[in-house]
Amino acid sequence: MNLVSPEIPGLVWAYRFRPGQGRGERISADAPLETLTESEGWLWLHLALSDARTPALIQKICDLPPDALATLSSHDTQAAITTDEAMVHGTLVDFERTFDQMTKTIGWLHFVVTDKVIVTTRLHPLRSIDRVKAAIEKNPRCLRPIDLFEMMVIEFQRTLIGLVLELTEELNVIEDEVYGEAGHNDQPRLAPLRRTAVRLHRHLRTLLALLRRAAASDEDEVPTGFIDVAERLTDRLETVDRDVFALQERARLLHEEIDSKLSSETNRHLYILSLMTAFLLPPTLVTGFFGMNTSDLPLAGGIHGTLIAGVFIVMSMAFAWTILKRIGIL
Repeated sequence: MNLVSPEIPGLVWAYRFRPGQGRGERISADAPLETLTESEGWLWLHLALSDARTPALIQKICDLPPDALATLSSHDTQAAITTDEAMVHGTLVDFERTFDQMTKTIGWLHFVVTDKVIVTTRLHPLRSIDRVKAAIEKNPRCLRPIDLFEMMVIEFQRTLIGLVLELTEELNVIEDEVYGEAGHNDQPRLAPLRRTAVRLHRHLRTLLALLRRAAASDEDEVPTGFIDVAERLTDRLETVDRDVFALQERARLLHEEIDSKLSSETNRHLYILSLMTAFLLPPTLVTGFFGMNTSDLPLAGGIHGTLIAGVFIVMSMAFAWTILKRIGIL
């Protein structure tokens, strides 16, 4: 990786695809800038937006309209696909990765696809795009830039399937605990899972709507072959979107079950407090009566006044218990 090259600033990697060859030739990070402007074949250029020189580099080597250049240098966090007869550009959702692990943090890939070049930019390293790079080095099959675009979305779908399986396993564990003894304690663990599922479903629905709209375009309104690609990708993403929606619904039902358990426990505590109040109210009246500082107070002059008052307290509690029993509270 080269993020500080004076010749190709912000370069993560670049591949040149010769005519009739699916395997890409890796362009060295130390190669001169003129290597990227060769006319033979087509080019995949992947750049990092963390380098402030990247937008200027794109303008220098690619003859793109202003809206496409704005897409590549933007920091949008919303899926988008824009098409015309010469190119496709927009933003795709992906998952970020660190140097030592995969994360569930959603990242964004900005792209422009023409018949001669595909340019992708990102702010943070992404899971799927790295898998695409490994795939083209291992199993060459990209004859056109649009084929590489399709591979990017397919790798995202595969990454998403793996994430859904991971979230499903985590949800299974939470579900077993929820229907166990202390299920209400799993609410903090369930919240981030629900948030991830909701965000994925929202972005998938947006991406599916964009692909359907593109697939419904006329042949002369989109690049050659894009309608077939959009139809295939729509079928793939609809399958995984149903899985994400099912995961979201399971998480919602578990959240409702946890809330129900919390409400039941709260009601049980209130029931116990109400019973304690009902038992202690009559004794409180007795002690309040004999505690008045008034004249001619009964039992004030005898030697067994406290004992008799205690008997009154026990009798009042027994009376309260009888009343509660008769009305069906106990």
